[in-house]
Amino acid sequence: MLLLTLLLGVAPTADAGAHGDGSQQHGIQQQVVVEVLRLKVPAADREAWLEAERQSWEPWLQAQSGFLERRIYWDAASDEGVLLIHWASRRQWQGIATAEVERVQERFDQLAQQGTGRSDPHPFPLLFSGELIPQ
Repeated sequence: MLLLTLLLGVAPTADAGAHGDGSQQHGIQQQVVVEVLRLKVPAADREAWLEAERQSWEPWLQAQSGFLERRIYWDAASDEGVLLIHWASRRQWQGIATAEVERVQERFDQLAQQGTGRSDPHPFPLLFSGELIPQ
């Protein structure tokens, strides 16, 4: 319910939907999409997580074509960080090279290791990755 509430203000782009050819997939490719990520973030490491996000993903995302906004939440009950990343289209989001994402992830992990003082390869492991289409 929280995720749905957060998405109410997001509208599809002007050319979203089917284009008369019966292809819903093409419409989805042109529609605003929200990337959803959940990470394990212990309470004691919350500030280290946020700082690693600010120094790695934030500047990288701001330079990406199609990036609209990122919202960051923390769930104290489950010790999870939740990121909602809004993209102008699925095509722009999915068009980013995997090697580029891996490079930023490596930088994030290094910053997280420094901030937490832990040597875990991934101090804030990814628990879930998905996408939402605003309605």
